[in-house]
Amino acid sequence: MARQKLLIFDCDGVLVDSEPLSIRVLMETMHDLGVPMTAAECYHHFLGRSLSSMKTTLSDAYGRTLTDHQLAAMRERLYTLYRAELKPIVGIARALDAIDLPCCVASSSLPDRIKLSLGLTGLTHYFGAHVFSATMVANGKPAPDLFLLASQRMSEAPENCIVIEDSPAGIEAAHRAGMRALAFVGGSHSGPAGLRETVAAMHPYCIFERMEDLPALIETLPMG
Repeated sequence: MARQKLLIFDCDGVLVDSEPLSIRVLMETMHDLGVPMTAAECYHHFLGRSLSSMKTTLSDAYGRTLTDHQLAAMRERLYTLYRAELKPIVGIARALDAIDLPCCVASSSLPDRIKLSLGLTGLTHYFGAHVFSATMVANGKPAPDLFLLASQRMSEAPENCIVIEDSPAGIEAAHRAGMRALAFVGGSHSGPAGLRETVAAMHPYCIFERMEDLPALIETLPMG
């Protein structure tokens, strides 16, 4: 039976513990738009989704439009927070050191945000140029486009890919791409977002909360 050949990592909430910082800025932005939201509401509507998807939700559900100036200000606030507070997910470097499989990143974030996140947390060298953004495809998560692009660029069949995700949108995207999804619920946003209960409803292959457990977990997966 074939061994799984490729690990596809989401970035925010899986490699870097960024979601609470992102939600903080998003709540400020929503308040400025006259649509105050709680952290739980922001997580529910926007966790794991691309900027274009977020803009669509704001327009369709709340009748609000983000201007280019507002988007730029939002990014600047977020990047300032990142430089001051962003940390890697606990145990991710040890996990990556122990994994002997090709790896890549497939994230809903913009390319410069992914680059900044990996650089600030010392994770860039694990992935090199194997980093894919939702800006590279027509439809972001929960569409399967980004994961299919990653498998194509990495020359691996979708059925031989394992996706490490923390969001319902990402897990749905993995399922639609024909890939196995492992749901990580160990980020600091997991409790406030009610993540374990939410992702359990998406029926991932498994749910885990210690990144140090990932190498052994991969070894126990049935082959093929």
